[in-house]
Amino acid sequence: MAARRLHSRRSGSRWRRRVLLAAGCALAVAGGTLGGLAAAGTGKAHRATTPLRSTTTTAAAPTAAVARCPLTDLPAPGGVVPDRPALAVKIGNEPEGARPQSGLNEADVVYDTPAEGFVMRYIAVYQCGNAASVGPTRSLRWVDWHVMAAYGHPILAFAGGINPDVNTVTGLGWLHPADLLEGAQAAAHRIASRVAPDNLYTSTGALYGLFAGVTGPPPRVFDFTSSLPAVARRVASLGIDFSYATDVVWKWDPGADAWLHTYSGVPDVDALTGKPVTATNVVVEIVRYTIGPYLESPGGSGDIESQTVGTGPGYVLRGGKAVAVTWHRATLSDPTSFTDAAGQTVGLAPGRTWVEIVPDTVAGSIALTPPLTSRRTTG
Repeated sequence: MAARRLHSRRSGSRWRRRVLLAAGCALAVAGGTLGGLAAAGTGKAHRATTPLRSTTTTAAAPTAAVARCPLTDLPAPGGVVPDRPALAVKIGNEPEGARPQSGLNEADVVYDTPAEGFVMRYIAVYQCGNAASVGPTRSLRWVDWHVMAAYGHPILAFAGGINPDVNTVTGLGWLHPADLLEGAQAAAHRIASRVAPDNLYTSTGALYGLFAGVTGPPPRVFDFTSSLPAVARRVASLGIDFSYATDVVWKWDPGADAWLHTYSGVPDVDALTGKPVTATNVVVEIVRYTIGPYLESPGGSGDIESQTVGTGPGYVLRGGKAVAVTWHRATLSDPTSFTDAAGQTVGLAPGRTWVEIVPDTVAGSIALTPPLTSRRTTG
């Protein structure tokens, strides 16, 4: 009798366990179904207890490239490189009458080139920069279009010149000539505070206005690098005695982080803004030259035809340092590059560049203070 009661209790216990187990499974199934329905109703995956780890990776957004001016490597104004060619303007530099000039600090590049008698004249090149007044504009020289051949399809503005030079420039298919004395007078004006021929001025706006249909920026004409090679030395100044009253001295100004242009120790001033004329880079190219066959003026001599194609010695100055270089230019349409004694590329810093074209017969007048030596430095 007792055995029957024990069996009955065990059977009842097993039955209750089966019922409870079945009920638990039903609840689990119902819960899963309800959870799935709830998830479906909200449009969300069901991750109430054990969320899944994502195996996908999000790629970093690419950094937008900064548009940079082709001639200075500086960020373009407004983030857009102007859709226009390089614009070169011939500017006088006679000690009496031409100085101080206007618009030099607004140029992207300035070339200091010798004319007859080693009187220097400038080629101011604009592309990202603008100047409301540029001048005094002077006559064309042989070196002008030879320098500008590396700039693609530039505009070259000048105030007349001898017929052989003007005829040559007019016939060049890759260059847009703007003779401010004939054909492009609308872009020129004379100022009352100067006397002829040093009173003829123009502006970048007026000149670009004459060539509104000419578009496309120029190619880069310099290499830009983050620093100079380790052989570069700290220097305080660079002096070049071209001729009487044209003793150029570039002085490093740490406060301005730029080279200060001076004559006979007196700072040069941009008459447009009243500010000292400065440059981020100063490049010296020592070149051979020939005397041109045509007289530039009665009783004068032929033009100094500086040979800017080939190779030659020189210097690159930036950041208060200087390094001796060899300049290289294979053809007229090629840019000029620079290497040090080890053949390493010497690049420029982003900013305005002045190029001093120095005839080899006056190269001995170049003075760096202190002089460069072969000793290496990292200072």
